[in-house]
Amino acid sequence: MKQKQHFTLIGAGIMSATLGVLLKKLLPDARISIYERLDKVGAESSDAWNNAGTGHSAFCELNYTPEREDGSVDISKALKISSAFEESKQLWAYLKERGDLPTQSPFINDIDHMSFVWGEKNIAFLQKRYDALVQYAMFKDMKYSEDHAQVAEWIPLMMQGRDPKERIGVTRMAIGTDVNFGAITRGMIAYLETCDNVSVHLGHHVEDLTQLSDGRWQIEMEDLTTNEEKTVYSDFVFIGAGGGALPLMEKSDIPEGRGYGGFPVSGQFLKCNNEEVIRQHEAKVYGKAAHGSPPMSVPHLDTRMLDGKRSLLFGPYAGFSTKFLKNGSYFDLPFSIEVHNVWPMLAAGVQNLHLTKYLIEQVLQCPEERFELLEQYYPEAKFEDWELITAGQRVQIIKKDKKEGGILKFGTEIVTADDKSLAVLLGASPGASTSVSIMLDVLKHCFPEAMASKEWRDRLKEMIPSYGESLIKDGELCLQVRDRTTEILKLQEGNEVLM
Repeated sequence: MKQKQHFTLIGAGIMSATLGVLLKKLLPDARISIYERLDKVGAESSDAWNNAGTGHSAFCELNYTPEREDGSVDISKALKISSAFEESKQLWAYLKERGDLPTQSPFINDIDHMSFVWGEKNIAFLQKRYDALVQYAMFKDMKYSEDHAQVAEWIPLMMQGRDPKERIGVTRMAIGTDVNFGAITRGMIAYLETCDNVSVHLGHHVEDLTQLSDGRWQIEMEDLTTNEEKTVYSDFVFIGAGGGALPLMEKSDIPEGRGYGGFPVSGQFLKCNNEEVIRQHEAKVYGKAAHGSPPMSVPHLDTRMLDGKRSLLFGPYAGFSTKFLKNGSYFDLPFSIEVHNVWPMLAAGVQNLHLTKYLIEQVLQCPEERFELLEQYYPEAKFEDWELITAGQRVQIIKKDKKEGGILKFGTEIVTADDKSLAVLLGASPGASTSVSIMLDVLKHCFPEAMASKEWRDRLKEMIPSYGESLIKDGELCLQVRDRTTEILKLQEGNEVLM
């Protein structure tokens, strides 16, 4: 079976790291080159401070279970995301067991995932959501309560000072996680650097991509340390550069990329500086997004392990910048607008005026208004204990649509060249958590024959024991692989900081 042997991965984040590891396990002799604009691996969207780190498993994120017009709850997306996260854990467990995931700090922690709502309509929704999810093995351990005393045992900080007559609804999954994707990224790339024929180039800015007549890609870049212009050639290119992927896809000129645009949104959080308060809360608690707000705006009071230290964040609050990356240029958005995507972007803008209004309101909020939202979750919060920080930058996908002209899409999307020599990953959440599933999709798109071969199937099965089977349909298998990854990753309930 003939394989493309030189792979170039643009961007040293969780996606390129995951794809690089999969490729090296499947094709040990392959030559892999990774190029990153910054001087550090995993320093943009994958960095712990720039990534929510929830380990999106749909245990607590209510935006993954929308309510249908008939009042029922659609759990299909939650099932898919939860299944994908289980795949990620399987690969991490495999690498950790073999010593192929070295990290200087813990990369995954055991933490409750909870949903918290108030108001009759929201409580009814949460009860229906709970009833639907617990029918599946991956959600069978979910607990539901409206009892103040019970909830106070789970999240005492949020119940202090709360009106005892207020009706609340809460779900709890004790097997949730907090994930440091920056640590995982650096661990995987550290492993790749020990492999033959793998090179990692930091401080390299890719300026242009051109496909040659023989099918190879000519990649032009600048070494930002020496200011030297370089040209390299590759059989296959993966663009996993976060918000920087869209401009690079445009430079590649693949027809499949026409009609795509992007709209950048930054996230801000209130960070707690009171150690006594931080110690009193140990959970990721998600609420329900306000009416008219985008899915990624779901408020949450979030315990994190960042740089080996426990932290407490609340948010997100939307911000706006024309940059596509936190370390990008203010010209990113205007320079991304071209003839092929100007109409889809305008059409999507007209259809989403409520989101524009929401974004403007968020940007114009004063500190006191931000704090009022926090008080709904933590009634006894003190203003002086919190400071506003800016997290990562995300670019939401705008896609050409025959009916609407252009639509705004949340989540991630893979765009591949017709000859399968180039793949681009666009979009955002829950990307990092489902990185293994997404990269398997890249392999399926670009190497269909190899993915169908017994050799690759067997190797993938070794890395991801549930590969090729449904964790949604096969509840027994789901629990088996979860028990195994829980043991290897030391995610038993009660462990706080885990390797």
